[in-house]
Formats: sequence, C-alpha cells, structure tokens
Amino acid sequence: MDSLSRIFAALADPTRRDMIARLSEGDATVGQLAEPYRMTLQAVYKHLRVLEDAGLVSRPRGPQPRSVRLEVHAFDLMDTWIELHRDRAEQRYRRLDAVIAEMRRDEHGQDHKNGHRGRHDAAGHPDDA
Repeated sequence: MDSLSRIFAALADPTRRDMIARLSEGDATVGQLAEPYRMTLQAVYKHLRVLEDAGLVSRPRGPQPRSVRLEVHAFDLMDTWIELHRDRAEQRYRRLDAVIAEMRRDEHGQDHKNGHRGRHDAAGHPDDA
C-alpha cells in the first residue's frame, strides 16, 4: 500500500482522527492520549501503531514515558493530493459556469432578435388574451 493510502486508511477511524487532533495541540505521552478513551492501553498502542505505520506520528526511542509527536510531512502529502483534485474540480466548475453564461447570453440575444423580452413563445400565452 502506498503512503497516501496508508494515511487515509489510518484517518478513517474516528479515534485516530481524535488523537491526531489532540496531538495538533502539542506532543503527549501515550498515557495522556489514552485518558479520554474507554479502552485498554493495549488498544491505544494499536491505534498509535497504525498512525506510526502511516507516518502520521512518531515516538522517539528511549525510556518511558516517551512523547508522541505529529509528523507534519504526512499532512503535506495529503495537502498536495487534495489541492490537485480541488483545482481540477474548480476548473471543471469554472468551465461549466462559462458554458451556462454563454447559453444565457445566446438565449437572451435570441429573445431580442425575435422581438420578445424574456418569453420564448408568446403565442397562446394566457397573458396575451
């Protein structure tokens, strides 16, 4: 699995997203990260392992307690991917907006050429009686 897929897979879990949100405020020990959750410390370590494998967090080697820290470069990878697709979608919408505007200009010009003001088919219209 590529890096981006591991990142998105790791963030698919709400507990892991919450851990990332908490770590965005600052480094924390595993015990501090575990405090708000109703799960075993072993389960917290499993979540951290997934986040580590995805490159989202790191824990320096050394004696316990070790702080867990957020790895910003993983977010750069996500940002690049998201912005690429956001730009493509925005370009597509801008092209669609241009087509719609052109259609409206054509429709408006056609109405004036036929002597009508905003009405496609005046004949038989109830207001004409």
